[in-house]
Amino acid sequence: MAATPRLVVLDVNETLSDLGPLRDRFEDVGAPGTLAATWFAGVLRDGFALTAVGQQADFAALGTAGLRTLLDPAVLDRPLGAAVEHVMSGFSSLPVHADVGPGLRALADAGIRLVTLSNGSAAVGRSLLERAGLDHLVEACLSVDDAGIWKPHARAYRYALDHCGVAAAEAMLVAVHPWDVDGAHRAGLRTGWVDRAGGDYPALFSRPDVTGRDLVDLAARLH
Repeated sequence: MAATPRLVVLDVNETLSDLGPLRDRFEDVGAPGTLAATWFAGVLRDGFALTAVGQQADFAALGTAGLRTLLDPAVLDRPLGAAVEHVMSGFSSLPVHADVGPGLRALADAGIRLVTLSNGSAAVGRSLLERAGLDHLVEACLSVDDAGIWKPHARAYRYALDHCGVAAAEAMLVAVHPWDVDGAHRAGLRTGWVDRAGGDYPALFSRPDVTGRDLVDLAARLH
């Protein structure tokens, strides 16, 4: 059992939100649903590439550009622009994973402050929690848009810490992505990995301080 942090900084995309319904959005427009994972990985790749050279990346702009490159107009059932808009609008209706509600409540009941920090917009994270009736558990929905650079750059995590007035050693980043866990560790935060898929953690990344099979399991390991 790990010591309880003062603050937990939660990633949003895939950590809290279930991106599964985006597969349906691809199929709605005539594209294979399997392209959803390829597309999302491409958005991250392009965002990281811009971050590596010190440039800000806009998630929605990258997502739109990626879809325009990936989608084949020859198989779509509507014009390319309409297909892109249909997929992108899916972010406004995504659900949270089933473990997120009880997991957030367990963390809050332990007296831990909760904020989100997303490479996407703050509005998307806030809307996600509002739809799930969980927004009252989180004191702020933060975005790297205000940090000026994406995670896993250290400046993104420092932005969240400065906003909350908490030292890095007193905070924990919780994410499903090993790259996010590694970045937060290098920025001085403690880290928690949500391993819903039951996979192996990449050996070249910094190991998480705590691993849980879902958010409920991880919360139980903190108090």
